[in-house]
Amino acid sequence: MRPPVLDVDRDEPQIAEEALLSAAQNGDKKALEALLERHQGKVFRFGMSMCRDPEDAKDVLQDTLLAAALGIRDFRGASSLSTWLYTIARSYCIKRRRKRKHAPTQTHSLDDAPRPETAQLSDPRALPDEALAGKELQAQLQEAIGALEPMYREVLVLRDVEGLTAPEVAGVLGIGVPAVKTRLHRARKAVRATLEPVLSPLPAPAAAAGCPDVLTLFSKHLENEIDASTCEKMERHLESCPRCRHRCDSLKGTLALCRTAGAHAEVPDSVKSSLRIALHDFLSVQG
Repeated sequence: MRPPVLDVDRDEPQIAEEALLSAAQNGDKKALEALLERHQGKVFRFGMSMCRDPEDAKDVLQDTLLAAALGIRDFRGASSLSTWLYTIARSYCIKRRRKRKHAPTQTHSLDDAPRPETAQLSDPRALPDEALAGKELQAQLQEAIGALEPMYREVLVLRDVEGLTAPEVAGVLGIGVPAVKTRLHRARKAVRATLEPVLSPLPAPAAAAGCPDVLTLFSKHLENEIDASTCEKMERHLESCPRCRHRCDSLKGTLALCRTAGAHAEVPDSVKSSLRIALHDFLSVQG
């Protein structure tokens, strides 16, 4: 029995992704175009975060979508479509990075993350317009993420910016979930250290002796890696230690910024138009 024909031009916003995928795998070119358009923003953001160059990100986006168009019939749903697309995009990002002898990014070791008192970030309170302050803070977040080594950057982008689960991130990167979480905790702490002066502009309370590593504990708590008793001990410590509470608050602010970062890296209209033409031409050649 032939699959039902979808009126993509009329119904695309209401069509479930599963229906579009099924139609695309059965040769419906409009369904395939609509399906890939739904995911192009995610792929572009990932390319921007990993390549740190708009032109490279555009190329990664186009290469990823064309590769997906070519291989859509072989997609068996072992992972989500998003995970599959991120895996393809990552391979192109790695190729771009290897080709660039003089990468535009400056990375630092997570063992030597910038300390709050030395980070050169502007204070958003000095900006008269709240929207401008938000853009400035997002730009500083992108700088902080861009300063991470790629192995840490990709984990943080996929988990905290794009919202994949740890197992999904592991699937994209081809590593185990424990490795994902280890890299994630270190990446979160490094980005927090860079952003702390603007997220918590007041001086941090004096250090107390014997404080646990509350930042790692809090990050592990978010990933359900600590038991209830350990969580209770951490909460009691935060109640009695202003310094650790201050540090945890800045980590919470960092993660909140990450969750909203996607809205600040939309695909430009000119890129959408050129992609639509490239995809249409590619599908025409494929028959």
